Amino acid sequence: MERIVLCRRSFLLGLGLTAAGLAVGATPRALAAAAKDPVLEEHPEVFVQVAESGQVSIVCQRSEMGQGVRSSIPALIADELGADPSRVTIVQADGDKKYGDQDTDGSQSIRGQYETLRRIGAAVRMMLIAAAAHRWRVPVATCVAHDHAVFHPASKRSLAFGALASEAARLPVPLRDAIVLRPLAELKTRGKILPLVDGPAIVTGRAIYGADVRLPNMLTAVIARPPVVGGSVARYDAARTLAVPGVRRVVELAAPARPFGFKPLGGLAVVADGTWAAMRGRAALDVSWNGGDNASYDSALYREELSRSLRDGPSRVVRRTGDAAAALASAAKLVVAEYHTPHLAHATMEPLVAVARVEGGACEVWCPTQDPQGARAEVASALGLREEQVTVHVTLLGGGFGRKSKPDFIVEAALVARAVGAPVRVQWTREDDLQHDYYHSTSAQRLVAGLDAAGAITAWHHRVAFPSISSTFKGATAPSDGELQQGVTDLPLAIPNVLVEPCEAHGKTRIGWLRSVANTYHAFAVQSFIDELAHARGKDPLDNLLDVLGPDRVVSLEELGVAKLPNYGQPLTAHPIDTGRHRRVLLRAAELAGWRERGQRGRALGIAVHRSFLTYVAAVVSVKDSPAGIVVDEAWIVADAGTIVNVERVETQLQGAVVFALGHALLGEITMKAGATVESNYRDYRVLRVGQVPRAIHAEVVASDGRPGGIGEPGVPPVAPALANAVFALTGARVRALPIARTLRVA
Repeated sequence: MERIVLCRRSFLLGLGLTAAGLAVGATPRALAAAAKDPVLEEHPEVFVQVAESGQVSIVCQRSEMGQGVRSSIPALIADELGADPSRVTIVQADGDKKYGDQDTDGSQSIRGQYETLRRIGAAVRMMLIAAAAHRWRVPVATCVAHDHAVFHPASKRSLAFGALASEAARLPVPLRDAIVLRPLAELKTRGKILPLVDGPAIVTGRAIYGADVRLPNMLTAVIARPPVVGGSVARYDAARTLAVPGVRRVVELAAPARPFGFKPLGGLAVVADGTWAAMRGRAALDVSWNGGDNASYDSALYREELSRSLRDGPSRVVRRTGDAAAALASAAKLVVAEYHTPHLAHATMEPLVAVARVEGGACEVWCPTQDPQGARAEVASALGLREEQVTVHVTLLGGGFGRKSKPDFIVEAALVARAVGAPVRVQWTREDDLQHDYYHSTSAQRLVAGLDAAGAITAWHHRVAFPSISSTFKGATAPSDGELQQGVTDLPLAIPNVLVEPCEAHGKTRIGWLRSVANTYHAFAVQSFIDELAHARGKDPLDNLLDVLGPDRVVSLEELGVAKLPNYGQPLTAHPIDTGRHRRVLLRAAELAGWRERGQRGRALGIAVHRSFLTYVAAVVSVKDSPAGIVVDEAWIVADAGTIVNVERVETQLQGAVVFALGHALLGEITMKAGATVESNYRDYRVLRVGQVPRAIHAEVVASDGRPGGIGEPGVPPVAPALANAVFALTGARVRALPIARTLRVA
């Protein structure tokens, strides 16, 4: 394998650093070498610099949105390196291909690059040790690195990292295959609570989010966008807008053609000296719109369209074992249920915002983005520039959930800045954010199971219909394999006859990924249906769920009845579907919740389990009745995510996932009339209030040395079905459509 060549000066200049020291990074030549190795190609390098002062700088190429990635990534590298965390500085990467994959999506910041991050820290450690051994004229194997220094125990000599930085910088980076990782027992931070490095700045107001960026002579714009996706400006009169004090210009933006992709929606940008003037100017606009092809979209009618597709529409077989049709025809009893979920909005705490400056044939952008490289590419395309002429600076994100990986709002800022010839901040309001989102897909699912005379499950037939994310980007009319692997084609079932068929569904608005993506509606349907089977069989829901999963085993493609499985980009040999891990989290969650004693305690409990992003999560939810309606009293969530880097952030994200999922299951719903979004703010798009959060959320992580799984998203899917199953236990009413508040009183 070719050695990775150091280019210290160019790396330091890229960071804006000039101090002498050791810098390790992937130069263009290194990236070319890495392309020969699919692991390195898929999991990007994170750069490290050791200054002669001893200060260690680590480039974080992922975006921080509360998940603690700027704490976890540097801590993992520093631990492997042997650095003192108090002497580590974090440098946020701009959008650039030299950093590899920067997209902070898919719960992959740790699971996708865990070993690579450790190798980088280990490589720097080995170079520092080699420099010290050379100076002392001793074998490398007799030296160790820890506590920010290299030690030679036999002679009791030591040298601080800073004293070795220049000499180490002249050494070659070790070959990947020669890099030796520390034994796990030597990792001091593994499984420990790590400080949130951005916490003090966040709580004191010093943290810089997108809306905090200020440039000289900067203007502010808000945009009146077509209410219907694919619509356009029919006519407008800007006279009243231009009469508002502080308003400078009105800029018309072109409407996009299908497929909409990441293109802005078009409309009229009102550019002003400040936000309030821009908002007042927009309110004064006299504008009318062309509705376009989606002007007839009605979400209530579309629900019926999806149901018809489940019954009569064209479908294809994506999973088959045995003969489900024959087994259903001969069953002693059939259990049939249809489940529906609505569109959902991301509704991040921080509305979308981006600042752009276009001058001298280049564009510079500051924005809260989950995908800086994607933003860079889209801005370059929109402006007719080369990507190297666009710089994307990443600020902190006030929530993301997948919305801020779509750069339409960033492109808007670049287009308006070019039009007015000045730096511009495009600010979205809460109403903009809710009414012009890339919505979570609405879905319909029909499940049929056959029972024999003894109550054993003999057949399972699952049909699913929802507008695919690919409908926005490629015009697809059916679910993709990647969406179906999220709880449908990868679902372990100890049932002899299984048939799964996705059905046709046409996208009527922009569909995008939202935290946990298709896992949420698949888990809701599947885990609710399994609970219905427990009732039909007269079994305890936990025992029934374990029965459906079957004995502990690694599930093969042959058993699943599929030819291949995306498996979140990882081989099944590395991350198999392991029902033993399902069972482990289920039993632990049940134990924590006192499942077997629930009748004695007078509680109504529901339980569910789901594997997503290579992590296994079980949830138990407790509900009770009150004069005001159903109250979620308590929740337990247990995750097996393999190796954990930052246990505090993991537990926090699991607790947050419970709140996130409960809000959607109880209250969340985006509805469409005449192609436009009805909801406009938190008064009608309801999210969980503080008083509705369970009085206690118990999160636990199963100890494991296995390969890391995802964390940001896997906590969400099992919560809604656990809640729905608890509601049935309390009221006897089945929840087959979300949100629950649509049909039942919720306190």
